[in-house]
Formats: sequence, C-alpha cells, structure tokens
Amino acid sequence: MKVGGQKDPRVDAIVALKPGLVIANVEENRESDVEAMWAAGLRVLVTYPRTVKEGVRLIRDLGLLTGTRGRAEEIAIACEAARLEVERVVTAREPVRVFCPIWRKPYMTVSRDAYVDDVIRTCGGENIFRDRPERYPKVTLEEMASLRPDVILLPDEPFPFGGKHLEEFRAFPDVPAVRAGRIRLVDGKLLSWYGPRIAASLRALSGILQPGCGALQGSPWAESTGFTTVGPCGSGSAPCRGAPW
Repeated sequence: MKVGGQKDPRVDAIVALKPGLVIANVEENRESDVEAMWAAGLRVLVTYPRTVKEGVRLIRDLGLLTGTRGRAEEIAIACEAARLEVERVVTAREPVRVFCPIWRKPYMTVSRDAYVDDVIRTCGGENIFRDRPERYPKVTLEEMASLRPDVILLPDEPFPFGGKHLEEFRAFPDVPAVRAGRIRLVDGKLLSWYGPRIAASLRALSGILQPGCGALQGSPWAESTGFTTVGPCGSGSAPCRGAPW
C-alpha cells in the first residue's frame, strides 16, 4: 500500500495500517498531518534533534519505544564514546572557521539552531554564520568571503554540490579556505544524518576539520588534502503534543 511522501502523506492509509508507532520530524513532516494522526488515535513520536547529544538521546528513545532497548543502548554508548573522544582531541586545538552551505541559488547555510551547527562545533569547527537569527539564513558568497572561513564544506545534500561548483569559490582567492585548498566535497550524511551514523560521522568530519589531530591520526579521513570528495561513510524528541513547528 502506498502511503505518500513526507510532505503529502495519505493519513487515511497510514491509519488503516494501524501502526504501533509513527515517527515524524518537525522539519520533514507537516504539523497538520501529525495532528490528524494523533486525532485518529495513533501514537506519534515527533523528533527534532538539534545537537549531537539530542541525537544520541533519540536512539535511546526509539529503543525504549520499539522494545529494542538493549541494542539501542549499545549504539548510543558507541556514539557517546565517539563524541567524547572527538571533543577531547579537538579541544586541544583552536576551532577552524567553517562555511557550510546547504543550498545554492540562493546560497543558504545554517545557524546555531540547526543540528549541522552542533556537528561542526563538536568536530572542531566554528560555523561562521551561527549567529544569524534564522535557522537557515540566505547568504551571499561575498558575505562568506568577508568572514574568511578556513574550511569550506560542500555537502551533496540537500543541494547536490559537486566539482562543477568549485569555480564559484575560486573567485575568492584571498579566502583562507580557497588559498589553502581546503574546500571539501563531503557526504551530506556526515553533517545531517543522526542515529547510528553519529559515531562514524564525528570521527570522519573531525579528521577533515582538524587533520592529524591526536587520537584521530591514522584515520583514513584525516589525511585528505586539496579538492576532494569525502564520505563514508545528521535526541531530541519533541513531546507528542506541542511539537515546535
């Protein structure tokens, strides 16, 4: 049975399936659809993690709700251990200034209210637009250049940045990231997919932002230079009422 997409779900079809749990997300799903499922008597968990710690908490929440608490705890412990390891190592260094666009035409990025910002912070970076009031501010490359990032991360989602977009940044040769060749084409999952990926993502991204740093030395992600594509391989959970749409 087809139940639609995240922006246009067939609520009647979902209700007819009588799921024991529906998992929704503030940024991916519509409040009206969640309200309709609540009104039909379905149990809906609304997720909204904005930090790495909240992402780990969400793993535990899901384990509790799905009867897989033991396995969830194993995953959460591994993710928490990675977070502590990475924070311990990168704390010894100055954070690098990072520009991470998520969209083009217009260019958009993230502020401190987004999960991506906390991933960057955890991995030894400082998001140059974190103080903007909007969660996803529109910016220009001229503004980017004025803030002089040390590293530019170009993820392949939600906008599919690729090699053809590098030339736009090479137009700003005085920007430290451009001058040093520290523009990275990265797997967007490193930045924005939370859940079991957290541990690998933190180790990979910290190796990109702080190469050769302490315990991260020897990681296959820590030796990347120049214009490269990097990957592997981005809880919070809102209460089931009053979700912050």
